[in-house]
Amino acid sequence: MANAAAFFDLDRTLISGASAFPFGVEAWRQGLATRSDIAKWGVAALSFLLAGDKGDGASMDIRSEFLARIEGASVSDLDLIGQAILPKLVSRVRPESRKLVAMHHEVGRDTWIVSASPHSIVEPLAASLAMTGAIGTEGEIVDGMFTGQLGGPFIYGPGKAQAIEKLAFDRGYDLDLCYAYSDSISDLPMMEIVGHPVAVNPDSELARVARERGWPIVIFARKTKRAMAFSGVGVMTVTAAVTGYALGRRHGRTAALAQMTRSNLAR
Repeated sequence: MANAAAFFDLDRTLISGASAFPFGVEAWRQGLATRSDIAKWGVAALSFLLAGDKGDGASMDIRSEFLARIEGASVSDLDLIGQAILPKLVSRVRPESRKLVAMHHEVGRDTWIVSASPHSIVEPLAASLAMTGAIGTEGEIVDGMFTGQLGGPFIYGPGKAQAIEKLAFDRGYDLDLCYAYSDSISDLPMMEIVGHPVAVNPDSELARVARERGWPIVIFARKTKRAMAFSGVGVMTVTAAVTGYALGRRHGRTAALAQMTRSNLAR
């Protein structure tokens, strides 16, 4: 059994954009959401795409509304939504994220999606990517039907950290050896409990914290399928910066990195 794991936020980290909109559209098709819900979630998804999750409670409001909407829905209803949007989510998985997942597997670490999105959405995605598993928000179920209440912690903010700590205890992970990837300041609790936090496409607040604490910052450029990593010692390609970090190598060889930077920029 692995003694360490890598934990990936979903939206704007593992995938480009937000999962809420395709989820909401399919929920509407299944009769679990209204047109006004779709409009509201669409605006929230656009805001998230442009500015990230500021941890201001907007995500919690949307999840709470959806929980209320699925009251009386069956487990199979949610499973159908998950199956319907899975191809859309898979198509949005960043190629750089796939490489990171593969690199962690190569060195024997487990990989997990940790998201506020419903578990019925994130678990199939994790399986399709050959990841170890997923932690998502779960609704309370009674006699095969959703009650409209939470069935466990809301996997958001401190809830993510709590879920990871429980998983680490159950599986024997050493959190000092674990990695966490996120774009959002709302995930700061998750990133603070692991030994290797990495800011991916960070919002301005997380970028500031990462710079202050010396955390790696990686910017994935989906259109060009390239990524640049920014650190205190210069700029380098994601292959050099993230691969070295993910494999557990130490940073600090400034001269070598500077030479690598000059070589990459000259290409």
